[in-house]
Amino acid sequence: MASTIKVRQIAELLNANVVCGNEMLENDIKCAFASDLMSDVLTLESDQLVLITGLTNMQTVRTAEMADLDCVVFVRGKKVTPEMIEVASENNTVLMECEFSMFRTIGVLHDAGVNPVY
Repeated sequence: MASTIKVRQIAELLNANVVCGNEMLENDIKCAFASDLMSDVLTLESDQLVLITGLTNMQTVRTAEMADLDCVVFVRGKKVTPEMIEVASENNTVLMECEFSMFRTIGVLHDAGVNPVY
């Protein structure tokens, strides 16, 4: 298992479009969590975390802000809004858009050695 992976590597593995946070592509990610339930995300205690979700609204970006998340990957071809990008930029959160399903995204990252939260 890899101890960390770069945000840039996640984008490459997922063929994802980085829509916010290009200046943070060399940051390390230790683990991943997938959920569309933001209440579950708020219970996490982990640094250097990537969230994988299909929930594209301001609640997701605000949850990322409160949980101090480093990166959010939106799956299933979901698109972020300009307002989401503005808030994420203010909080140094990377936002990515990915065409893969959540299941495939998780599999690709797991195969690359990304650790689960638990």
